[in-house]
Amino acid sequence: MTGPTEWVFGEPVGVGPWEGPLPTDDRYDPELLKEGDRRNVVDKYRYWRREAVIADLDTRRHDFHVAIENLQHDHNIGTVVRTANAFLAKAVHIVGRRRWNRRGAMVTDRYQHVAHHPDVESLAAFAKAEGLTVVAVDNTPGASRLETVKLPRHCVLLFGQEGPGLSEQAQQAAGMVVSIAQFGSTRSINAGVAAGVVMHSWIRDHADLRSAW
Repeated sequence: MTGPTEWVFGEPVGVGPWEGPLPTDDRYDPELLKEGDRRNVVDKYRYWRREAVIADLDTRRHDFHVAIENLQHDHNIGTVVRTANAFLAKAVHIVGRRRWNRRGAMVTDRYQHVAHHPDVESLAAFAKAEGLTVVAVDNTPGASRLETVKLPRHCVLLFGQEGPGLSEQAQQAAGMVVSIAQFGSTRSINAGVAAGVVMHSWIRDHADLRSAW
């Protein structure tokens, strides 16, 4: 199954049918070669089977995970998944409710590993088993400024719900708590935006930029 046509500003993205002799590499999808590839993927992956794209991404994924509490069916989760895909997180972990709104992910969840944990205790147990530091992101008293610290290379970046922020259980499970410096009148910023800021901070600290598109 090749997936639906994706659209940007009302126009289909991607390329039409393959022109010239067909490639024999088994990474290529015969249906995409015939019908065209309208997925929102980088040029390297044009006409590739989804499984082949995932396999290639798995050879390059970064050493950070992202987790977000889903206690109120948060609409920001899709944005978090999409951003995690852009920065090539190892996986995204949904904590709490299993169901989440996928619209904001813009189909990137087809290429990003997404796991579910029923509660924070389960996530913390996973992190401990994998040797990952849980880094909670919240503007609570005592939090370290993100702008003044270096994030651990092997970590889980944990975000809370829009509005209430991280639960008490999430804060207790954290080995490190960071906050994002703000200068305006609002108390907090959108959870999806916060996730992007912190992920990019990890990229600045640890990623090999030579591998970026």
